[in-house]
Amino acid sequence: MSQAGPLDLHREIVRPDWVDYNGHMNVAFYVLVFDHATDTFLDQIGLDTAHREATGNSVFVAEAHVTFENEVMNGDKLRITTQVLDADAKRMHILHRMYANGRDTLASTNELMILGIDLASRRVAPMAEIVAAKLSAMQNAHETLPRPHQVGRTIGIRRGQDV
Repeated sequence: MSQAGPLDLHREIVRPDWVDYNGHMNVAFYVLVFDHATDTFLDQIGLDTAHREATGNSVFVAEAHVTFENEVMNGDKLRITTQVLDADAKRMHILHRMYANGRDTLASTNELMILGIDLASRRVAPMAEIVAAKLSAMQNAHETLPRPHQVGRTIGIRRGQDV
């Protein structure tokens, strides 16, 4: 399951009703596509429906950041990759990258901090050992990858810099 490059797990096509008055995919649908990619990733590491039902444990997103690098248009074929940036017993820090139409040009990124949750108490809890082991293996495989400049960014107007 572990691989040296980002995981290449999710594909989606931009639907006409996702396009806004500016003629490109609306912000809300970037988040939707990234959420679908997160679900695909969670299934891959064993945090699927069967796991949730058997253990009463799940995950919640605690923080999310989206960057928009290039426009995505109606009918574009999207490819989402996932990189495990860090993980411990209760948390995972991942980055999704969105590419369109087979190009290597980055369209968007989604950085997430995800927490393990005990659904009965609604509190942060350790993830199952098998999930933690898969995450650790992915983190080890991805630790030599370059850290994308989008990771850890803050929002704000940077005076004196061109847009």
